[in-house]
Amino acid sequence: MRTVKLIEVKSELGAGTRGASLGVDAIKIAAMDFHSLYFKELKSVEIQNENKELFEPIINHYAKHINAIYKLYQRVSSEIKRTLKGRRFPLVLAGDHSTAGGTIAGIRMAYPKKRLGVIWIDAHADIHSPYTTPSGNMHGMPLALSLGEDNMECRINDPIEETVMFWNKLKNLGNICPKIFYEDIFYVGVRDLEEQEEYLINKHKIKRLSVAELRRRGISRSADRILKMLDHCDLIYISFDVDSMDPKVSKGTGTPVPRGLSNIEAANFAARLVRSPKVCCFEMVEVNPTLDKENTMAENAFKILRKVTNQLTTVE
Repeated sequence: MRTVKLIEVKSELGAGTRGASLGVDAIKIAAMDFHSLYFKELKSVEIQNENKELFEPIINHYAKHINAIYKLYQRVSSEIKRTLKGRRFPLVLAGDHSTAGGTIAGIRMAYPKKRLGVIWIDAHADIHSPYTTPSGNMHGMPLALSLGEDNMECRINDPIEETVMFWNKLKNLGNICPKIFYEDIFYVGVRDLEEQEEYLINKHKIKRLSVAELRRRGISRSADRILKMLDHCDLIYISFDVDSMDPKVSKGTGTPVPRGLSNIEAANFAARLVRSPKVCCFEMVEVNPTLDKENTMAENAFKILRKVTNQLTTVE
């Protein structure tokens, strides 16, 4: 049985579509609609965001708002470290996926000598750098900076000096670089890739499980297989992007991709994974109620969140 602490990161600096910063509150509204006391019963903390930067001119075109994201990373990583050192389980609710790099940094800062496995449940690989990004949106970069990866072999951009400086500072946050290794990543549901990302995935043979494979194997067998393949890691972090689910569930996310998980599959799969005592952190991101109807995505996200939390706080 684990003591859960909610960490709210209402930031959307890394997204290309506005509205993800409202996702946490949308999930809270969903909880109220279900007459749930979830957000009253759990201890929570909100990280100060830098969304005011969205009104400023973009200078770092190949890593938009990277200066503000660096400030946010410092706060997120410090809170994750503090939570883990306080023997609490950080359950992170964030806006866009860029801040996941701060979560990873915080875990490693708390446990600098431990090896961290990453289960990345997402439609996207998020392994671009300022040198390869086609959009400049930093929610496509958290794994690359956690890996200390520039991917110069696939370079298409020439970022300015300030971008490079902040990129290197992000990679080295906590004086740990790299924070994770390719052999310790497991992608689930990734199905929308650029060629630069495919290059790294193939080069480093990153482990993957498609939605079709998960259905063929079944939830329990798939989860057990992933956990077994990451058994060499001391700790495991799970990052759940709601765009891993099919748009038929809801279009309430910035980058929906067809052929994803159902909401029931996502809930059962996530709950099965967090049963592992090695799982030290769970993060949910990219709920965008401005793109939704009747708050459907937030309602589904809350159901997943509640099922995961129940698993974490239940003695088997």
